[in-house]
Amino acid sequence: MEIPLLTDIVIILGLSVVVILIFQKLKLPTILGFLATGIITGPHGLSLIADTHNIEILAEIGVILLLFIIGMEFSLRNLALIKRTVLVGGTTQVFLTIGFVAAILWGTGMPLTHATFIGFLFSLSSTAIVLKLLQDKGEINSPHGKIVLGVLIFQDIIVVPMMLVTPLMAGDSDDILTELLLMALKGVFVIVFVLISARYLVPKLLYLVAQTKSKELFILSVVVICFAVAWLTSSLGLSLALGAFMAGLIISESEYSHQATSNILPFREIFTSFFFVSIGMLLDASFMVQHLPVILLLTLAAAILKCLVAFTAAKVLHFPVRTSMLVGLSLFQVGEFAFILSKTGIESGLLSPEVYQYFLSISLLTMAITPFIIQYYHPISSKISLKLAPHQKETLPHEETHHDLLHDLNDHIVIIGYGINGRNVAKAAKHANIPYIIVELNAITVKTEREQGEPILYGDAVHGTILSHLHILKARVVVVAISDPEATRRIIVSIREISEKVHIIVRTRFVQEMEENYRLGADEVIPEEFETSIEIFTRVLSKYLMPRDEIQEFTNSIRADNYEMLRSLTRNANAVSNIGFDLPDIEVASLRVYTQDETIVDKTLLEADFRLRFNITIVAIKRENTTLLDINAKTKLRQGDLVYVVGRPEDVMRFNNNLK
Repeated sequence: MEIPLLTDIVIILGLSVVVILIFQKLKLPTILGFLATGIITGPHGLSLIADTHNIEILAEIGVILLLFIIGMEFSLRNLALIKRTVLVGGTTQVFLTIGFVAAILWGTGMPLTHATFIGFLFSLSSTAIVLKLLQDKGEINSPHGKIVLGVLIFQDIIVVPMMLVTPLMAGDSDDILTELLLMALKGVFVIVFVLISARYLVPKLLYLVAQTKSKELFILSVVVICFAVAWLTSSLGLSLALGAFMAGLIISESEYSHQATSNILPFREIFTSFFFVSIGMLLDASFMVQHLPVILLLTLAAAILKCLVAFTAAKVLHFPVRTSMLVGLSLFQVGEFAFILSKTGIESGLLSPEVYQYFLSISLLTMAITPFIIQYYHPISSKISLKLAPHQKETLPHEETHHDLLHDLNDHIVIIGYGINGRNVAKAAKHANIPYIIVELNAITVKTEREQGEPILYGDAVHGTILSHLHILKARVVVVAISDPEATRRIIVSIREISEKVHIIVRTRFVQEMEENYRLGADEVIPEEFETSIEIFTRVLSKYLMPRDEIQEFTNSIRADNYEMLRSLTRNANAVSNIGFDLPDIEVASLRVYTQDETIVDKTLLEADFRLRFNITIVAIKRENTTLLDINAKTKLRQGDLVYVVGRPEDVMRFNNNLK
């Protein structure tokens, strides 16, 4: 029996392998390969896929899983931190785009309702493409990554009211206010449901599941949570993708989020490929070729307009030119939710078939060039920011410049970034009475910490003018503790252009970033991956009773060799061969006395003679709330005591058996 869907899946995945292999040889992004596959197999290409509806369902699952994983990697606490970005940044970006597009099209003679609806479409950017690219680059938690995420979340939410307003604009409904009120109530219900689930329900459920140690049950539970919440939001008239993101947020508050992410990732990669293929299927290549000059001109105009509006939204949030430009270059494309919204417009008569094809061509072109733009958006934004504000220090409105504080700085620490690592460095410097100054990009953090008395300034340390303002020439140490790897590299270069002597310490997330940072001029690069490994192994060695000075010597040798031993233990074993691992075959254990054996309980240690009978030594006894350290021949064991003993593992085990 032939299964049509299986045939379609084989065709799409098989052709994708060939196309993407060619694209990889040409060093082109994978997303373009999937789009090209869609164009080839679609109804306007070779028509290899008979029923595109099934592929659209698989594509929707891909979007659900993508947003689900992003939600798990984010968390409710992080979302609360960017609520201002979601509301202020999202509102600015969406409504400015709608306003500009509607005004331009209305000026050309298009009816206002039609022009406004097209403004709706162009105000939406691609959540799936942009977040996947930022996730691959490790920049979701960078300053511009958080702004982009906040704006995209707002877009995913606002698309629902847009779908409700569309029939009213077309004259199909006159009860839109009631529907909007009902939607607001549904939104409140979803938020309350997410908060309760994240705090009380899901952590307990996953704990019970984890106790079974069944991998299959754990994966099944996670998938059920994802699709159940997505189904709930869809049933309430909200988007499936928004529900999936909410489901991810729910699981992110539990300690099982990392395991859940690792289990879902393979499914996400497969299903998101169907999403990009389904987008490519929509394009009528012949229409695009016939109207190519006009389409290219409109694509350029749309990209520039959206980039400038997103740039403005970031500036409204008081971010510097470089970060704002990164946001603009991330959000210039038209997104996948616009395709869903466009179907409502066609049904309501607000979008003609010809305009729809123009819209599809422009949207797919902007999507297609997005990977290229994001690949090079750091150098582009840096060049633009230098031209727009070559000597200007970007500051908060009404910011005090702290001239006196900066004037007195000498032999100080410059802390770039005020996340967890930056805060800890500042605390240590304050405790040691070492002068320090902080530079941070988050306007709210700067305002809050300044009110707490921290010497913190607002600015983008990529620019040499900011660094000069911080007296880098007089500083002894610069600590770069930010989450943006590209910005970190540019900061190192900028520092070295000013000073060759200042000691630069860089925190990175991944070890592959180390060599480039060293090459650019960093003196010390501390990768979180290896430092975590060293801390774990230090504690392991402590349990084996290795002397502390030898443990310290061992860890110092690893760091001195730039972690080479951890990169390849076999190849670099000689680097630490001088460190002795003479680990004694003894165990330190705490044992509870349960027995009433008269040869053990209420006998002095001299009378019981544990050392001769069991070959163990008692070093301490905890009795109720008192710890007895002065152990001598007259000390007695009592029932209920917690006894600390030293001996060979087999002797300790034999002694423990006699205490039960």
